Amino acid sequence: MEKRKIKNTDLEVAPVNFGGNVFGWTLDEKQSFDILDQFTEAGFNFIDTADTYSWWVNGRGGQSEEIIGKWMKSRNNRKNIVLATKVGSETKEHGYDISKKHILKSVDESLQRLQTDHIDLYYTHFDDNITPVEETLSAYDEIIKAGKVRYIAASNLSPERLKASFEASEKNNLPKYVALQPHYNLLEREGFEKNYAPLVEQFDLGVFPYWSLAAGFLTGKYRDEADLAKSARGEGVRKYLNPKGLEVLKALDQVTEKHHSNQGTVALAWLLSNPLVTAPIVSATSSSQLETLFNAPKLTLDQEDIDLLNKVSH
Repeated sequence: MEKRKIKNTDLEVAPVNFGGNVFGWTLDEKQSFDILDQFTEAGFNFIDTADTYSWWVNGRGGQSEEIIGKWMKSRNNRKNIVLATKVGSETKEHGYDISKKHILKSVDESLQRLQTDHIDLYYTHFDDNITPVEETLSAYDEIIKAGKVRYIAASNLSPERLKASFEASEKNNLPKYVALQPHYNLLEREGFEKNYAPLVEQFDLGVFPYWSLAAGFLTGKYRDEADLAKSARGEGVRKYLNPKGLEVLKALDQVTEKHHSNQGTVALAWLLSNPLVTAPIVSATSSSQLETLFNAPKLTLDQEDIDLLNKVSH
């Protein structure tokens, strides 16, 4: 499979990033191993998690990293994996925190759970909006120099704080973020396209959108209120059951039929058609869902498809 280089790094990734929030939540350890085996056997190599997944289950998280760590050890494949994790999210034990003290403690805990000596891509997961950006970046400088982290990236930072981080990096000779993980999909476009895309171009960032399938809504399995009971995440898509959401599904149905594909694959192919997007993040809990991810890089949408999807989703 053709790999894409993450800008300003030597990391090469397949064009779909597996979202590890399901490990230890909707998938147990055995099921997680099975999904990870299928994902990597199909030629994909990029796995995304966070130190706090799935804190909503046990209050503190850590399950996802532990499962990935056990899987990599049992398969002896760490060298083949590009591994991303995050720091700064809240749990029941603490609020958002990107202080130096918290980062230095958290990175060691993540490395222990992941059973590895380095993290390829380490994200500022959420901003606490208190810690000076210089303090956060100096913590990253320390752990990069120690060989614990290779590159850093940003997720839920405001455009202002993201810009301030780059200014601080430049001024103080501190590490620079190489990628952004924004909330971006066919139903959530304005935030990224208006506020972040200009910064992505200015600072030459890789882009890994999360909630790429709008919590499953863009797979087409939720079309009325009765469908919300289909999964543990169903209530999360209620807000999309509106005229715009249904119009987007109708367009997805049309493009899906034309390409003999499925709605989720088309929605991911739409993201991949954007030259700014490196690899969408998406989870799967079954072999059939994995097929949706596997087929996205193989599907090339024509301009007519893209225009239709852009029109209904704007």
